[in-house]
Amino acid sequence: MLTLESFEQACEVLSGITKKTELIYSDHFSEKTGNKVYFKPENMQYTGAYKLRGAYYKTSTLSEEERAKGLVTASAGNHAQGVAFAAASFGVPATIVMPTTTPLIKVNRTKSYGAEVILKGDVYDEACEYALKLAAEKGATFIHPFDDPVVATGQGTIAMEIFKELPLVEIILVPVGGGGLAAGVSTLAKLLNPKIKVYGVEPENAACLKASLEAGEVVTLPSCQTIADGTAVKRPGEKIFPWLKKNLDGILTVPDEDLVVSFLDMVESHKLVVENSGLLTVAALKQLKPRGKKVAAILSGGNMDVITMSSVVQQGLIMRDRIFTVSVLLPDKPGELSRVSGIIAGENGNVIKLEHNQFVSINRNAAVELRITLEAFGTEHKAQIMEALEKEGYRPKNVITRM
Repeated sequence: MLTLESFEQACEVLSGITKKTELIYSDHFSEKTGNKVYFKPENMQYTGAYKLRGAYYKTSTLSEEERAKGLVTASAGNHAQGVAFAAASFGVPATIVMPTTTPLIKVNRTKSYGAEVILKGDVYDEACEYALKLAAEKGATFIHPFDDPVVATGQGTIAMEIFKELPLVEIILVPVGGGGLAAGVSTLAKLLNPKIKVYGVEPENAACLKASLEAGEVVTLPSCQTIADGTAVKRPGEKIFPWLKKNLDGILTVPDEDLVVSFLDMVESHKLVVENSGLLTVAALKQLKPRGKKVAAILSGGNMDVITMSSVVQQGLIMRDRIFTVSVLLPDKPGELSRVSGIIAGENGNVIKLEHNQFVSINRNAAVELRITLEAFGTEHKAQIMEALEKEGYRPKNVITRM
């Protein structure tokens, strides 16, 4: 298992099944980090994520009898679509258990492949527990989303494609949830070039692999709270843990706030929609200490619902000071609102919303509150607008808006 021969076999099986997601060189992130950054856009893969690779390859290795019993799995969304796609391709039924927090787009797309979807549990681990029970009751074949060396072999074909396009790649960054992708990619990468560095990247509040590596054994986190729903896993895979321990050069962790601004960067700089879990490697780029290295960052998926997307964009703009709210006190008399608007217009600020509160003071003739939500070019422009209001005697106060 996880041998060069098995990876080569997986590549042959997946040839013509998976989409060629060619590397994208990033001028923006290369300049920003001092490295030569390439993205492996698995968000453009069929089903919108890399999970198709492992699910299809695993299904291809099953006997006809095993497939005929039907497939069962648990997933936060991307593996679900991979298994549903594989089941439809082989003409067998599939039942997918997904956490109740799974984005609607992932649920609907899984159903679109003909799979039965059951929503159970708040996180992946709870959904998986139910799916295992269901598979036992039905006598169906359970396909684990990450703790299966065969599935990990399918995921690892990504490394083969990276090396074909970028033979001298020096660092690979790979997102980590349960560890299947990291196990496959790091193992094949080391087989192809023992000197390469491969780092796993986890959400700061769901770093189950980091905790396990530090403990020297697989451990379970008490909780995992992250907007990166695809990697919200409490416990990494036990079967693949030895490969992770052997082949990963380290774990980088990323706070949710960094994922928010990374989403904004990817949309504006590359016109790519990448889900929060897929952005882990983008957010981790700034943590790499060496400079001038050829870095391949895997964008693991792009299945993001519009409501989440809208929220992330808004929060990203706020965090970059491109949208902010300021409170000023002014006399309740004609012309004051026009005067404030004129000051903002003079500094090229764009007013988005106004809130006028006449009851902030007992004597409203002395002072009423005006809250202004503005669009600015960034932190320096925001400071310029605040300073202009201050010079005119309005004593502006920044109203903090956070996630």
